[in-house]
Amino acid sequence: MFKIGEVAKLSGLSVKTVRYYHDVGLVKAIKADNGYRYYRQEQVTHLRFLGNCRELGFSLLQSQQLLSLYVDKQRCASEVKAIATEHLTEIEQRIEQLQQLQQSLTSMVNCCRGDARPDCPIIDGLAAS
Repeated sequence: MFKIGEVAKLSGLSVKTVRYYHDVGLVKAIKADNGYRYYRQEQVTHLRFLGNCRELGFSLLQSQQLLSLYVDKQRCASEVKAIATEHLTEIEQRIEQLQQLQQSLTSMVNCCRGDARPDCPIIDGLAAS
């Protein structure tokens, strides 16, 4: 049994994150009479799993779904793949949007002389409707 500080270190998460995951029901702690929360190794593993999900950018809901599938030894890999595929599609769309932003900003920066004059294509571009 581990106290929350130990669990945070072992899982690589902050104490605040461990508390939050407990409060939203992703992991369950054993509350002792003294008010301390105690966790078993299984919860440490689950927290580490959730941390990995979040590092890969999965939403909290997706992370919860993946954790449920992780725990379910009768799971279908197709369910896991569907969640990961959906997330991958979202990432690809964000990358495309960021590339478009990069092109637009690069164009504005390249058009700006950056001298002492008040005219500035960057300001004009930002003010455009």
